[in-house]
Formats: sequence, C-alpha cells, structure tokens
Amino acid sequence: METSVDRIVNAFQTLTPAGVEALDTIYAPRARFKDPFNDVQGLTEIQRIFRHMYVSLENPHFVVTGRIVQGNQCFLTWEFRFAFRRFKQGQPQCILGGSHLVLGGDGRITLHRDYWDAAQELYEKLPVVGGLMRWLKGRANS
Repeated sequence: METSVDRIVNAFQTLTPAGVEALDTIYAPRARFKDPFNDVQGLTEIQRIFRHMYVSLENPHFVVTGRIVQGNQCFLTWEFRFAFRRFKQGQPQCILGGSHLVLGGDGRITLHRDYWDAAQELYEKLPVVGGLMRWLKGRANS
C-alpha cells in the first residue's frame, strides 16, 4: 500500500489542469469524494470538481505535510495553496486540512473524504461573509 500512497501523494502534489484527465490512475471508477461542499460518486464527477478548482482559483496546488498508512487506508495532512481570482488577487491563501483515503485492491482510491474548517479556512477570508463569520466567532467565544 505504501507504494500506492506514494503515487497518490505525488499525483496530488504535481496535479495540473491537464492532469485532471489522468485522475483514473489514482481514483477507481466508482470512487466517492466528499468535502465540505461536495459529495459525489464516480470519476467523472471527481474530475469535474478538480476542473472547477482550476477555473475558480489562481495557481491551486497541494502540499502534503504528513501521512499515516494502515492497511488499505491512509490519512494525509495537507496545505492547499492558491489565490482567489475575483478578490485579493495575487494574495497567497492557504487552507490546512486532511484527507481520509480508502484504497481498493488495485491501490486506487475508492473513498476520499476531506476534512477542513470551511468557516475558518475559507469563509473568514471572503469580503462580506468574512466580517460576519468573525463577528459570530467572537460572540460564540465571549
């Protein structure tokens, strides 16, 4: 499994818009992908999400910072680095998160579940919503 995880980590860290078409090398055809915004099944839908990432963001890329591998499962910690296209243009952004991956017998991902705090890592960075989120966070902590 370690070799499969190495291949998957490399694919995520070197992913390009053209590489989205080759995601079948790391995802099984009926793989499920879930994150705070999506819950889809099938390679076509997963590719759609990654294509949208490249359309919506400037220079998005992943840096895997850690991994735990046990049997056919692994957990990756990562930094997702990018810049917004519509505001704060050119200003580097970073989301910290983790991915739980379940691999099939062929070493491809059958389940990919991302964990990250959408409120802190994304919403607080948005112009109007950010102010509201910071206010709510302050009220909840008082």
